[in-house]
Amino acid sequence: MLAVTKFGGSSLSNATQFSKVKNIVLSDPKRKIVVCSALGKRDKSDTKITDLLYILHAHLKFSVPYQDIWTMLYDRFTGVQNELGIDYDIKSDLDALKNELNKSISEEYLVSRGEYLTSKLMAAYLGYHWVDAKDLLRYNYDGKLDEQLTERNVNLAFSKYGKIVVPGFYGAYPNGSIKLLSRGGSDVTGAILARALNATIYENWTDVSGVLSADPRLVKSPKAIKEITYAELRELSYMGASVLHEETVFPVQQLNIPINLRNTNEPENPGTIIREVCEDSTQTVTGIAGKKDFCAFNIFKDHMSNEVGFMAKTLDIFKNYEVSIEHVPSGIDSFSVVVPYSQAEKCQYELATEIKKELGADVTFEKDLALVAVVGRNMAKRAGICGKIFQALGNEKINVRLLAQGPAELNIIIGVSASDYEKTIALLYDALIK
Repeated sequence: MLAVTKFGGSSLSNATQFSKVKNIVLSDPKRKIVVCSALGKRDKSDTKITDLLYILHAHLKFSVPYQDIWTMLYDRFTGVQNELGIDYDIKSDLDALKNELNKSISEEYLVSRGEYLTSKLMAAYLGYHWVDAKDLLRYNYDGKLDEQLTERNVNLAFSKYGKIVVPGFYGAYPNGSIKLLSRGGSDVTGAILARALNATIYENWTDVSGVLSADPRLVKSPKAIKEITYAELRELSYMGASVLHEETVFPVQQLNIPINLRNTNEPENPGTIIREVCEDSTQTVTGIAGKKDFCAFNIFKDHMSNEVGFMAKTLDIFKNYEVSIEHVPSGIDSFSVVVPYSQAEKCQYELATEIKKELGADVTFEKDLALVAVVGRNMAKRAGICGKIFQALGNEKINVRLLAQGPAELNIIIGVSASDYEKTIALLYDALIK
């Protein structure tokens, strides 16, 4: 039994949180691999260490005084070390870093020091061996992970030390220079380590007790999801549910390693399990998520269905303008192309003009469209879901402007006016989940 445990910035924001993490890790002997983000916000008015490091780099680059920022960084790290009495001379590492500060310092290197120093503190606090992520996660110059070399490095480190702490968020190129991952990349670090070691489970600890079935800003006290499939999570994440870094799932999904989302502040809560196949069939709809700021190009032409390649030609025009397509609901002599408004805003007239000119079609344009996804692996086994959706929205006079369903019947996409977005989420939660 082997668990890779990743702790986010909110789990490592101060000495109190460090103590919680230590209790969690040492309470289960299978937790032998620990991945750390950088110190996070202590409260809403605070600033993440990562953000401070980005600001520090900007000050250095433009020769702006930076002593106040450095003092904040220094005090945050030494404060945790002093309060907990951690046997790690972090002041020497901080002094060494300060000596490296200059106008030409690499941004990726400087920003990575947040995870670097936080993980060193945690390793000393736990009594685990610290291993630098740059010696484990190796990337080619094209930015792709060298999976074979990374797997070899990880297994060698684990077999040598047994219990290790690794900084998240970065790896290294072949020449040893630091490569940062995208924001939230510590999630990905944990997933890569879990796959390399074929771990029993990948635990991702944060400040929420698993995945919620709807946005708590729109729905009061939404239910937590006990089990969810990788595919369902992907659908919800794509439609705006902020759960995990989008690249986190793929490494562990390949080996069917479950992800367990847990709350550092409520360690007794089992959280949410994410796996390839879930057996629970009690909940028809797993979750609801959505996004605003879409628009639709409505395309009409008589006998369009008899014209071979008409839709393909239309989509090629969008491709030429580098506009990504979300959905294409269709009729006999018409179809709509739903796209992000941010991509179409600057070229909407050119797109419509070219479609008319090249294909002889009439085009209308509508914006202020929101998409809401109803996601559930069990919907395919139940009748009447669309009926409940139309009834719930119809009773409140909300017009459904678009309806689409994937071939696997895993999701139903509803398009509504942006002004009805928040209300739609709440109504569908009450009708389908509550």
